[in-house]
Amino acid sequence: MRRDFENENGLETVLEVPIPEESFKIIKNPHTHSTEYAAEIQLLLGVVGAPLVPLPITCIPHAVINPIVNAHSMEASTAKYIVQQYIASTGGEHALNSVDSMFAVGKVKMVASEFIAGGDGISMNKMSLGGGVMKIKSVRNDGGGEMGGFVLWQKRPDLWSLELVVSGCKITAGSDGKVAWRQTPWHQSHASRGPPRPLRRSLQGLDPKSTANLFANSICTGEKTINGEDCFVLKLEAEASSLKQRSSNNVEIIKHTIWGYFSQKTGLLHHLKDSNLIRIKAHGSGNVFWETTMESLIQDYRTVEGINIAHGGVTTVLLFRYGEHENHSRTKMEEVWTIEELDFNIKGLSMDCFLPPSDLNKGLDHEAGDVAISDTRSVAKSRGIYPKIGVSKVANFNPQTFEE
Repeated sequence: MRRDFENENGLETVLEVPIPEESFKIIKNPHTHSTEYAAEIQLLLGVVGAPLVPLPITCIPHAVINPIVNAHSMEASTAKYIVQQYIASTGGEHALNSVDSMFAVGKVKMVASEFIAGGDGISMNKMSLGGGVMKIKSVRNDGGGEMGGFVLWQKRPDLWSLELVVSGCKITAGSDGKVAWRQTPWHQSHASRGPPRPLRRSLQGLDPKSTANLFANSICTGEKTINGEDCFVLKLEAEASSLKQRSSNNVEIIKHTIWGYFSQKTGLLHHLKDSNLIRIKAHGSGNVFWETTMESLIQDYRTVEGINIAHGGVTTVLLFRYGEHENHSRTKMEEVWTIEELDFNIKGLSMDCFLPPSDLNKGLDHEAGDVAISDTRSVAKSRGIYPKIGVSKVANFNPQTFEE
């Protein structure tokens, strides 16, 4: 990170996103992208790049979270007790309250494969999913996946800015406390409906205080073993009023639920899962449904300035599309991420760092997102191959710098 020394509290807004060596071949040869490959990158970034959690986070003084059995149901009181244990395991109230802002740099590897029911898919393999035989339409067999990196700035749960670059293609997203937005090469800047919500990536072990506040009003639904770790399960459901705010005349968000799996041994968040169901009015009388299930295994906790922060993990996404004359499809995506650098309490991080783009169009995004509103393959065909990395006020990089 480079600071502007001409301004005592200033911060230079140019920051290099870490791009792995494997990405340079793609960056150097942009013409090698096929339309199908471009659609795959669009799918990955549209769904996995910058998803939001189901509802806004209310900043709750941690002392208020103390369980009072008489004031809550047993499930709610148990959840509050588990959240208190989580606060203690991540560093305690004093350490978490000392954080005013955060900066993180990380690397990612993404891969996608698509399964379709019948149709014109190439029958490479067959497997049973949900009781039916599905065909693998396309799958990356080079064993590598798409490599990239990201930079995240955050001042509070609803004040954040993200830039993620994968295989030479960039997505930017952010929130200024009033509106959450994102921008991709294939879509103009657009805002999410409803109140601004935190970035899911921050809840994957990077921001314990926001995680504690998010699950403060959850309920405990029981216990479950995840990857050999015995966990308590906390559940939080988006309210109907919140879902209505995020819906429109043509797009209805039917439900959005999030689960936190907290280790019984360490008290830390071990697994994060959320699921949402969206109904889109198709041409005519039919409807198209998109169901997205996202699960993150959170690993490699390390202490940074007295706070336990996860430095790696794996996110798996299952995107199921059905309706529209039985034309079903199921797409699986995976992201492996690692944190390379992290720091707290960044001096000079002003509101200017979180301003939305000037071309922002409000009320257009429905986070199944770009994928749900318009089919990725048709978009790629109609608009051609996506443009490469463009200008950014938050982060930028030069391939030659990394070659040197």
